[in-house]
Amino acid sequence: QNMATIEQRTVIYCSACGMPPEYCEYGPDFESHCIPWLKSKHPQLFIKLHGDKKPKTDAVDGAAADRGGEASPTEPWTTKERLVAFYTKYMPEKLDGIDAILEKYEGKEDKLFMALVKKYGPEPEDPYYLSKYGGGSDDEDDDDIEEGMDGLDINSGDKKKRRGAAAKKVNKVDTRVIIQKISRNRKKAVTHVVGLDTVPGIKLKEASKAFSKRFAGSSSVKDKEIIIQGDHIYEVAEMIVSKFEVGEDRVFLDIDGEFVPFGES
Repeated sequence: QNMATIEQRTVIYCSACGMPPEYCEYGPDFESHCIPWLKSKHPQLFIKLHGDKKPKTDAVDGAAADRGGEASPTEPWTTKERLVAFYTKYMPEKLDGIDAILEKYEGKEDKLFMALVKKYGPEPEDPYYLSKYGGGSDDEDDDDIEEGMDGLDINSGDKKKRRGAAAKKVNKVDTRVIIQKISRNRKKAVTHVVGLDTVPGIKLKEASKAFSKRFAGSSSVKDKEIIIQGDHIYEVAEMIVSKFEVGEDRVFLDIDGEFVPFGES
């Protein structure tokens, strides 16, 4: 029995507008985004769809006049030529770093150019597209540019990372650690540590494990309070000062209902 053969086709979608290339021209970003993408990624399809379209007359005449009657370019700029043109316009003193920038942002060239445009201004016109379709709009989609700039450092890499207080903001916390001995009966006691959660960078569960290992007994966390088996108020205070680097004036011992700074006990 003969069976019909179904031809398998691969559908291409424009990464700029999300539509099949046959419908890109009906979108608002056809000239500024879709054409460069299609020409770069699918040149044969570009020629098939748009190769016979006439360029804008006024723009072509103006471009030809600017070039002094030179022939129109046969292909668009390469990525490196685009970057050289951009840096020549805005940052000619950094042209020597072009190769390093291209290597650093390999595979992220689109985001690189979006970030550059956001910071410095519109890209120079590619003579190829200028002669074929005329000048495009300098307006950019701010939301797309902001997204493209996310996590992208467009400097040449010679700027050192900031250090010290200016590098990051730290929320100030009023550190106050109180250590108490609570007797359960005449022979047994436990040591309670309250306020260790106010020490920046301290995780109560990790601190509890450290106390358990140090005193060879049980230690647990309950309601932001660490409970250690045994009477260890002085040893715990000394450990908090030395291991967790809390100032002696921030650690208090509950002695007969009076809170005494560890440094004065």
